[in-house]
Amino acid sequence: SGGLPDARDGLKPVHRRVLYAMSELGNDWNKPYKKSARVVGDVIGKYHPHGDIAVYGTIVRMAQPFSLRYMLVDGQGNFGSVDGDNAAAMRYTEVRMAKLAHELLADLEKEPV
Repeated sequence: SGGLPDARDGLKPVHRRVLYAMSELGNDWNKPYKKSARVVGDVIGKYHPHGDIAVYGTIVRMAQPFSLRYMLVDGQGNFGSVDGDNAAAMRYTEVRMAKLAHELLADLEKEPV
C-alpha cells in the first residue's frame, strides 16, 4: 500500500519517482531497453531511499499487462504471470518507459496545479 495515489494522475509517489528516474536516464519508449537493476539503483540513489525489492516490485507491476489498466513500463523478460509466477530477478530483466508514461511526464515541466 504505502503512499496514497494522487487524484490528478492516480500515481503513487514511488510510481512517479520511477518514471521520473527513467525519464532522467533517457529511458524512453523509442530507445533501447536498459537493465532493470540500473533503473532501480537510480531510483534508490536519487529519489526513493527504500529497499530495492520495493522499487523493483513497483517496476514489475507497471510492466504487467494484468496489474494496471495501462502499462506504464515496457518490459523485456519474465515479469511474472496472472497465475502468481514471480518475475525474474532484476538483473535478468530490461525496461523502458511505455509511450503512455512519456505522455504523462510531458506535463511535468509545466508543473500542473
